[in-house]
Amino acid sequence: MNMKKALIGAAFLTAVSLTHSANAQAATGTGTATAKVLAPIAIAAGANLNFGTIASGAVGTVVVTSAGARSATGGVGLVTDGANAPTAGVFTVTGAAGYGFSITLPVGTASITSGANSMTVGTFTSTPSGSGTLVAGTATVNVGGTLNVGLNQAAGAYTGTYPVTVNYN
Repeated sequence: MNMKKALIGAAFLTAVSLTHSANAQAATGTGTATAKVLAPIAIAAGANLNFGTIASGAVGTVVVTSAGARSATGGVGLVTDGANAPTAGVFTVTGAAGYGFSITLPVGTASITSGANSMTVGTFTSTPSGSGTLVAGTATVNVGGTLNVGLNQAAGAYTGTYPVTVNYN
């Protein structure tokens, strides 16, 4: 083969090689996106937070713990009344089994009323405190609080509501 043909052939191969480098084929990969949607978390009230029957002469408080134990301070007397026994509030939380949740109790006070008369409930506590786990998709939250009783508080059956909020962690 003569030298001139060899140089032309080499130049042609170089040109073809450069052309392939400039026009390299693109590659595309495919990723996967995923999500898991949990059953909605819900809370339902069961037993009421009940401070029981009391007698008032002077300012004081009645505390019902989240375990249901009751005590009083100041001029408040505790009366045993089987028909109106003190109890902690009880809530049932439902949702996705095995997941944790946070518990938010009222900040400040809630009001209970009897006609035009009122008392405040504050210092709410819960068991579990702050957070819990939905074992088998359910959990119980017990709530206690402090009832603030006024001087010569008017007689009556007082009632009111308070919020308890739960969220997945």
